[in-house]
Amino acid sequence: MVLFWRYALPIASIHLLALLAFVPALFSWTGLVMCLLGVHIFGQAITMGYHRLLAHRSFDVPRWFEHGLVLMALCCMEDTPARWVATHRMHHAHSDEEDDPHSPLVTFAWGHMGWLMLVNRDLHGLPSYDRFARDVLRDRWYMSLEKRPWSPLAIYALQILLFAAAGWAIGALTGPVGDAWMMAASMVVWGVLVRTVLVWHITWSVNSLTHLFGYRNHDDTGENSRNNWLVALLAAGEGWHNNHHADPAACSVQQRWWEFDLTYWEIRALKAMGIVRAITPARAERVAVATAAAASRAEALTAPAASAPRGALAQPARGDE
Repeated sequence: MVLFWRYALPIASIHLLALLAFVPALFSWTGLVMCLLGVHIFGQAITMGYHRLLAHRSFDVPRWFEHGLVLMALCCMEDTPARWVATHRMHHAHSDEEDDPHSPLVTFAWGHMGWLMLVNRDLHGLPSYDRFARDVLRDRWYMSLEKRPWSPLAIYALQILLFAAAGWAIGALTGPVGDAWMMAASMVVWGVLVRTVLVWHITWSVNSLTHLFGYRNHDDTGENSRNNWLVALLAAGEGWHNNHHADPAACSVQQRWWEFDLTYWEIRALKAMGIVRAITPARAERVAVATAAAASRAEALTAPAASAPRGALAQPARGDE
C-alpha cells in the first residue's frame, strides 16, 4: 500500500488548519454565517454539479452554468470533474463489490475517507478515465485541469485570497484596521477552511453512512445502499441513497412523502427561471413516455392502410393489365 500524497497531504493540512476555529480571536458571526451558507452553496456544486449533472446527466443546462458549478466544486477541493465522475461511475458499476473504490463494507473508516489516502491504480489510471469519464474529458477546460494538476490547488488558493479581501473590507468598514485583519483571518478560517472540512465529511457520509445505516425501498439493487434521513438532511437529499441506486438516471430521489429532496426542488426552481432546460424523470415516467411514443409510431404506420379506399389495396399489378 502506497500513500497517495496528492490527496493525503491537502486533506491532512486543511483539517489541521481548520482547528484554528477553536481560537476565540478568530471567531466572528460573519465568518460563521459565511460558513453555514457556504456549506450549502458550495456543497450543491458537488451534489448538483458533479453528481447529478456531470456523473448522471439527470438534467441539462447551458455550458456557462455547468462551468460555474464546476468552478465552485473546485473550491471544495474534491478533485477535478473527470476524476470525481470516474470514481462515482466506477462505484455504481461495482457497488459494494471488490472493485468499488469506497465501499464501507471493508470498514467504515475506509468507506468514509481511508480510500482517498492510498494509491489505487485501477481508479487513477488512464483506462479508468477513458471508460468512465470520456464524455467529461471532451470539454476542453476539464481536459486542461487534468493536464495541469496544480490548477485546482491554484483555484482553491485564489478563493482564500478573495475571502480574505472580503473580510478585510468588511472589517475596515465597521472598525479599525486591526479589526480588519482579524475579520480577514476569520473569513478564511470559517468561510473557507471549516466550510471545506464540513462539505468533505457530508459528501463522504453519502459513501459511508448510506451504505451501512437506514432503510431500503428497493431490495433488488444488488448492493447495500440505504435511505438515511440524517444524511439526506445534511446533503440536501443525497441521503435517499437506496432510491438513487434503484434509478440513478432520475433527477429526483424522493419516492415517499417524507423523502424530501431539496436538490431536486432547487433544480426545478432553476428550470422555472429558464436556466435548466430539461429534467430526467423517474423510470416509471420514462417507461410510460417511451411506451406511448412506440404506440404512436405503430399507429402512424398502420394508419395509411386502414384509411385507404376499399378497392385501393386490390389494384392489379402492372404486369397483369
